[in-house]
Amino acid sequence: MNERIIGPIAAAIVGVLLALGLIGLGMSLSAGFLKYRAQERTVEVKGLAEREVPANLAIWPISYTDTDNDLPALYARFEAHKTAIEAFLKEREFEPAEITFGPPTIVDRQAREYGEQNGKFRYLGKAVVTVYTPKVDEVRAAIGKLGDLGKQGVVVSGEGPGVQFVFDGLNSIKPVMIEQAVKNARESAGKFATDTASALGKVKRAAQGQFSIEDRDASTPHIKKVRVVSTIEYYLQD
Repeated sequence: MNERIIGPIAAAIVGVLLALGLIGLGMSLSAGFLKYRAQERTVEVKGLAEREVPANLAIWPISYTDTDNDLPALYARFEAHKTAIEAFLKEREFEPAEITFGPPTIVDRQAREYGEQNGKFRYLGKAVVTVYTPKVDEVRAAIGKLGDLGKQGVVVSGEGPGVQFVFDGLNSIKPVMIEQAVKNARESAGKFATDTASALGKVKRAAQGQFSIEDRDASTPHIKKVRVVSTIEYYLQD
């Protein structure tokens, strides 16, 4: 056979073989990619855990005010107010270590840049007593009796921050709540797997959300709602 004819035939055969090889390689890679993608079938779910807990700490600032034109007399009355408040709190079984008395702050109205000449009293005084205690129920009961101080001439002011109720026992309930959130997430993922005719596989990724502590509602600030959300991604299997 003429060598000029054999050359093109051989080249054509080589080309066909090369094309078949590339097609086979492409099919192999495609099958591998599809297999990999099948292994990557996942579902991401969120698991919620909530519980209500009573506050175990109260921070109660009691602000009181008074006025006078005589500064020494005003300071003397503040001392009398302090004694009355101390007796009021002691009667309700608060310990001295739970009570902090702040010094009075006195404002000279006439000493201001634009002196209040029309004011009846020259001096205005304010002071704060802070109760820091785990006796939450006692604080709630005492707040309702503040009128007793008014009968003794102590003017309790509504200005400033009100009582704060705090829950500081988060570490004691964290493990149980995390377990509940994870269980809730797995139940949701299992339901999804069942609905899609799949089997639930291992965890691919998990993220633990932040715990939040809020008042249950505006009327019951002494009851807290603790909440956490876990985000978990599971593999799905056929």
